[in-house]
Amino acid sequence: MTDKQLQELVEHISVEFFGKPFQHQTYFNKRLRTTGGRYHLESHDIDFNPTVFERYGEPELINVIKHELCHYHLHIEGRGYQHKDPEFKELLKQTGGSRYVRPLVEQKPQSYHQYQCEKCQTLILRKRRINTARFVCGKCHGKLVERSSL
Repeated sequence: MTDKQLQELVEHISVEFFGKPFQHQTYFNKRLRTTGGRYHLESHDIDFNPTVFERYGEPELINVIKHELCHYHLHIEGRGYQHKDPEFKELLKQTGGSRYVRPLVEQKPQSYHQYQCEKCQTLILRKRRINTARFVCGKCHGKLVERSSL
């Protein structure tokens, strides 16, 4: 999809779902990493992450467009355009836009450190390593022994 096709799609969605024209610019921005789109308060332009379209297709891109158009139209009208505002939440629900974009970056699996108490045999999982000479079991105050990392 080109920037011109994106512009036409945004203008069409704006009229169809919001009943108001979109009179500014839209474009793809390859520098966006974790967000689906971004509405600029000063220029009223909207840029979109091309990864949304590449990875999930047009339906997910349309949901992101609706989300950003909610920001756009509410800000233009001087109403609550932020995520926390009830007006934004209501308009997003009415138009069927998505609140969050699906994950765009691969998330590495979380690794855990395993510790076991010598007295009560309680297994403890921690994201960060702990000093077993300093910390003890929370249940029985027994000595902790590191088992392995998961």
